[in-house]
Amino acid sequence: MKTQSPFDLSALQQTLKGKGPLPILKAALAHYENIAISFSGAEDVALIDMASRLRAGIRIFTLDTGRLHPETYQFIEKVRETFDIRLEILSPEAAPLQQMVNEKGLYSFLRDGHQECCAIRKVEPLRRQLQGLDAWLTGQRRDQNPTRAELAEVEIDVTFSGPGKTLVKFNPLANWSSSQVWDYIEAYQVPYNGLHERGFISIGCEPCTRPVRPNQHEREGRWWWEDGAKKECGLHAANLES
Repeated sequence: MKTQSPFDLSALQQTLKGKGPLPILKAALAHYENIAISFSGAEDVALIDMASRLRAGIRIFTLDTGRLHPETYQFIEKVRETFDIRLEILSPEAAPLQQMVNEKGLYSFLRDGHQECCAIRKVEPLRRQLQGLDAWLTGQRRDQNPTRAELAEVEIDVTFSGPGKTLVKFNPLANWSSSQVWDYIEAYQVPYNGLHERGFISIGCEPCTRPVRPNQHEREGRWWWEDGAKKECGLHAANLES
């Protein structure tokens, strides 16, 4: 399958602007063979369900930070058993993680902010994974956070591209709302994380995630001790600032 030239990105952006998940997914899979879906263990499963209907054995990866909820680990295994996919679980490098914990303790993020911990547990493993891909798919949506209000359907990933290597990122759920995702999950009987039934909406690591109250924005449950403008872990931050 032919790999799309990055010089065609502008035309592809115009074609996909305002589109729903399926046209974006179909374009991504038509243009790229060496592509994978990032699965966070929450609502991204709707994206996995759609993609697995389009390409059998599609490649999926998820980040095991070592601090996930028990329900999230159980859910990841449920996804593995349910769909015709190749699921890869990524782990952080032991040495920098051990050094941080030994020097600063297990909860340094409450004092220093979450960026260092997320960089070791999430960003570095993701960087290693993306080095071997031409493109990737995420479950990001514009309604998830004010920082994602200008999220594009397809973009150059400036965070993880490098010299001689242009990485393209597709965001098929960009134009969907949370309610549309849940309508899909219910209509197609897609499995979901049991924590959603306990008031969790945006689900990350166990120490950094809590349920939200009625009428609170979903990202209020993530890194609740920090300012809302900082509530990105580093996986997408540079793209959202560009």
